[in-house]
Amino acid sequence: MTSPATAPPPPSNLRRIVAASLIGTTIEWYDFFLYGSAAALVFNKLFFPDSDPLVGTLLSFLTYAVGFAARPIGALVFGHYGDRLGRKKLLVLSLLMMGGATFAIGLLPTHATVGAAAPVLLTVLRLVQGFALGGEWGGAVLLVSEHGDARRRGFWASWPQTGAPAGQLLATGVLSALTALMPDSTFEAWGWRIPFLLSGVLVVIGLWIRLSVDESPLFKAALAQAEERRAAAGATEKMPVVAVLRHHWRDVLIAMGARMAENISYYVITAFILVYATTAADLSKQTALNAVLIASAVHFAVIPMWGALSDRVGRRPVYLAGAVGVGLWMFPFFALIDTRSFGSLLLAVTVGLIFHGAMYAPQAAFFSEMFATRMRYSGASIGAQFSSVAAGAPAPLIATALLADYDSSTPIALYVIAAVLITVLAVVCAKETRHRDLAGIEPGIEPRIGGADQGAPAVVTADARTVSGRPAEPVE
Repeated sequence: MTSPATAPPPPSNLRRIVAASLIGTTIEWYDFFLYGSAAALVFNKLFFPDSDPLVGTLLSFLTYAVGFAARPIGALVFGHYGDRLGRKKLLVLSLLMMGGATFAIGLLPTHATVGAAAPVLLTVLRLVQGFALGGEWGGAVLLVSEHGDARRRGFWASWPQTGAPAGQLLATGVLSALTALMPDSTFEAWGWRIPFLLSGVLVVIGLWIRLSVDESPLFKAALAQAEERRAAAGATEKMPVVAVLRHHWRDVLIAMGARMAENISYYVITAFILVYATTAADLSKQTALNAVLIASAVHFAVIPMWGALSDRVGRRPVYLAGAVGVGLWMFPFFALIDTRSFGSLLLAVTVGLIFHGAMYAPQAAFFSEMFATRMRYSGASIGAQFSSVAAGAPAPLIATALLADYDSSTPIALYVIAAVLITVLAVVCAKETRHRDLAGIEPGIEPRIGGADQGAPAVVTADARTVSGRPAEPVE
């Protein structure tokens, strides 16, 4: 029997919630990837013109990396207020911040106009982008996870995950169209601003959809219970981040470890591939971009499939299959690229992203099911975003340095395989979560197993305690 807090919403309402999360994550990743592409194409010339061309490119990529550094801070701040005020409010704020920063980049004066202030302003706006993205992911997946049918939580929660390939497709597609339609001089003069200004239109659409959805029913129930408890006992809730580190520190470490192979492999397959294919394999950048674009479309399609499979066989088996698959694929991945054939390159990237999708798809439900409701935003965001600083941010730089030092793909493959071993260890140490009732996860004790998946009433393990069928929140 499904508890009222986890009863599936009407299909039309659930689809609107999924759409709100998906369009938001798509816009956020569009903005994030757009910056990276522009950093490689024009920012080195427009914002760092006094530098050597290579130095200018490195400086523009440094501002790109700044966005990763800001993501953990966004995770802490958005997680705290998302657990205190609600998921919906913070998701609206993250969309406004990301879209506003991206739109402002499209209006920025260049170095030729304002001198050194131009790269400073660019860096500040990049920090805002990273800060907003750090808070976006946790809220988007939780809004779906806490609304959705528990029996299909893996499938529905995987849809916000498709925002990453969708955003990459959109950003790369818009830039490719503009560079194809405009001469280089026109694109560098003002054409590069168009995709950034387009973000303003996308944000309006995203806001219209996000404002139409309801707050998470699980969060509202947990908030009401916490307020009743405070009124009765005069107790004050601990800060969500403090409660997470006290009651769910093991789950945070598992989430961080699980992210290592997923995050590193993604940036090696989609970002470093542009370096390797054009230098070591002597292929054109456009050829490599076309392979990534086509593979990203496949990636978008398979993520919900992997999510649905995790509802049938569990989060851990699907996640482990993806991690092991990526590890085994790394040597064939580079061997196929070395053939200098577009078909082989496309196969290498596509299979790599299919395996990546097996980790990325169940991740949303998997991380959501680890944490109690009033600290879920903080816990999921901290686990996901803090690992990105050590994983995704330096991955292309580490891979490029290994290629320069050893002139071989072998150290790069071993680097990814090392990350896979960390992820496999983390997931093996995790408990299966697909049967968990999100309303029954209580801090510091074994979570309740939901009956929705099994056709039986919810049960509580022997060492657990129940508080009116709802999660007990920590007080001090």
